[in-house]
Amino acid sequence: MRQPLALLLLSLALTGCQVARDVFVEAPDNPGLCPSALTLYDAHRVVELDGGEAYSNVAYTGEILAVRSLCRYFDDLPINANLEMEMGFGRGPAATAETHTFRYFIAVTRRDSVVIHRESFPITVRFRAGEDRVFLQETIDSIMIPRANDTVAGDNFEIIVGFDLTPEQLAWNRTGARFRSNVGTATD
Repeated sequence: MRQPLALLLLSLALTGCQVARDVFVEAPDNPGLCPSALTLYDAHRVVELDGGEAYSNVAYTGEILAVRSLCRYFDDLPINANLEMEMGFGRGPAATAETHTFRYFIAVTRRDSVVIHRESFPITVRFRAGEDRVFLQETIDSIMIPRANDTVAGDNFEIIVGFDLTPEQLAWNRTGARFRSNVGTATD
């Protein structure tokens, strides 16, 4: 579970959006649907290369495998959503350390439209001796999404997640290129 209080206690003056550690309030059923929670396709994975595009140059990889969210709202109160992400990380032949820090983002948007708020988070992954893959679950306890009034339903918003990428990593993802576990191995 995410604990860095400084990163989670955020409030935007312009939008009132915040990521915080609140407890859900007992309330009647939601008057509408929850925001969609999804991974941005172009940013759902990261490959860090130490050199050209060859398997031997793969240092670290990350992939967001699944995203889930539940929400609660009633009357004219903000939408209070939580978020769970399953993530997989890899250490390739060019990796130089047993720990590596990745960065991912969470963005709240108006559905298919403008970003209301975007925040980045670090996640440090530790690979044990001889381990080349690690699977983790990240949890954000509360994402507060303001509503103009009680007639605005949660399905007017989206919660989008992805890795913070360099322009080169983004361009590489958009090509659809991938490294498979057997790339670079000799075949008989």
